[in-house]
Amino acid sequence: MIDTPPPPARSTSKSQSLKALKKAPTLIDVAKVAGVSPISVSRTINQPELVSPAIQQKVREAIAQTGYLPNKLAGSLASRSSWLVAVIVPTIANAVFAETVQAITDSLSRAGYQTLLGLSSYDIQQEEVLLTTILGSRPDGIILIGTQHTVETRRRLQQSPIPVVETWDLAPDPIDGLVGFSHSRVGQVVGEYLLAKGHRRFASISANDQRAVRRFGGFMSALREAGIENLASRTVEAPARFQQGREQLAQLLDAGESFTAVYCSTDTIAHGVISEALHRGLRVPEDLAVVGFGNLDFAAHTYPSITTVAVKGEEIGRLAAEALIERMTNDEDEAQSGCRIDVGFSIIERESA
Repeated sequence: MIDTPPPPARSTSKSQSLKALKKAPTLIDVAKVAGVSPISVSRTINQPELVSPAIQQKVREAIAQTGYLPNKLAGSLASRSSWLVAVIVPTIANAVFAETVQAITDSLSRAGYQTLLGLSSYDIQQEEVLLTTILGSRPDGIILIGTQHTVETRRRLQQSPIPVVETWDLAPDPIDGLVGFSHSRVGQVVGEYLLAKGHRRFASISANDQRAVRRFGGFMSALREAGIENLASRTVEAPARFQQGREQLAQLLDAGESFTAVYCSTDTIAHGVISEALHRGLRVPEDLAVVGFGNLDFAAHTYPSITTVAVKGEEIGRLAAEALIERMTNDEDEAQSGCRIDVGFSIIERESA
């Protein structure tokens, strides 16, 4: 039997200090550094009016020194308010939603709420997964872009006491509040506009997201009312890109399709269509009229400038946030539940059509 010496004792001080570094500082740690009681730290964070300025200063310095982060979830359990609003959008790659999201964030911030942004990728199943997670965080309110959801999403939101505002669309049966405009009506008005310009042969390049599909349906309704049933149509994956406009117009022209006007579901596609048309020596709008959607910031500055549909994205965001804040801050009997606001839209006539 061979005796072996015991392993050298590990330095507990180093391992303990490393462990301490990895551990999040607590309210008690802040109290120790500040030299005050834990209740004084808690009151400084939650009820500063009850604490002297001198103690407040000590606690603030200790918080900065330790890196302590107050447990807002624990506070929300007591106050029944998380001061958190979830906003689910299809994508951040599409600039058309930027004004709405910014207006929502700004309005909520002024009221003391933080925004949790979720991306559904134009997928209502993904939206359902996101909402399952979000509801577990107990937000005070939810804002959704769009009105089409899974059956389970609608059921859970309708059963939940959390106020909901859907945006960027109109629907006969909203979950709760609704701020938007009619996409079907947009498409119909664009069709009527091009028909009034004398066009009778059309092409369409449109994305496959729900709202773009409804706009295309409205466009086709206007054409059918004028006795036009056929058009050269292409569908692209959302979010729409400049490249898709160029590629799809090129394919239509190479296939020998004949048309004098192109309906595009976004300004981004319209920009690509115009670039491809000019590249091929076509005059816009003399040989080919082009209409987009969204009135994005570049639409007025392309050559030629893009005729488009302007939507009130900033107003949608502001009104949605205001409606939600009213629901979240007022008593149930005082708040106006289920607001229905149609912000409308307008055609901006420019050089391309």
